[in-house]
Amino acid sequence: MSLLHLRAAARALRAGGVAAYPTEGVWGLGCDPLNQGAVTRLLALKRRDWRKGLILIGASFDQLRPFVELPSKTAQKRAFATWPGPTTWVFPASEDAPMWLSGERDTLAIRVTAHPVARALCEAFGGALVSTSANREGRPPARSATEVRRLFGSGVDALVPGALGGLAGPTAIRDVISGLILRR
Repeated sequence: MSLLHLRAAARALRAGGVAAYPTEGVWGLGCDPLNQGAVTRLLALKRRDWRKGLILIGASFDQLRPFVELPSKTAQKRAFATWPGPTTWVFPASEDAPMWLSGERDTLAIRVTAHPVARALCEAFGGALVSTSANREGRPPARSATEVRRLFGSGVDALVPGALGGLAGPTAIRDVISGLILRR
């Protein structure tokens, strides 16, 4: 992992850009979750409807905490037992979470990532990031930097090279309150 690439990506993210980077199972596209213009641009690149909501990743739960309400202690333990790691949990969204993140839902999907590049990017940026698979809506996610470049070209402002984690696809998504698996 190159510090030069991380710093350039963090600068691009702070300026409202979109960055691409490897995650646990697929390449991701990320942006500043509090920058509506950046989120709108990322959704346009993917051709994804904003109403579906997005996933946020963080290097720690502290980076994600402002966006969600805390569920019961039992539910919290359920999620925290898997973090940092490759499980995304759907939490109740906080009243302060922008609707461009949660879409038409009152929940928000979050993950404390253990992937070294994604984690380092959150740290370099200084907070949580929108993190969605690098693909057009309904198409398979990119599994290499070459695929990301072919799909998005100059639409991506920064690319942080690195290897994917050990998953064969996107992370599992689970509901923190019920524990139910929403996506394998």
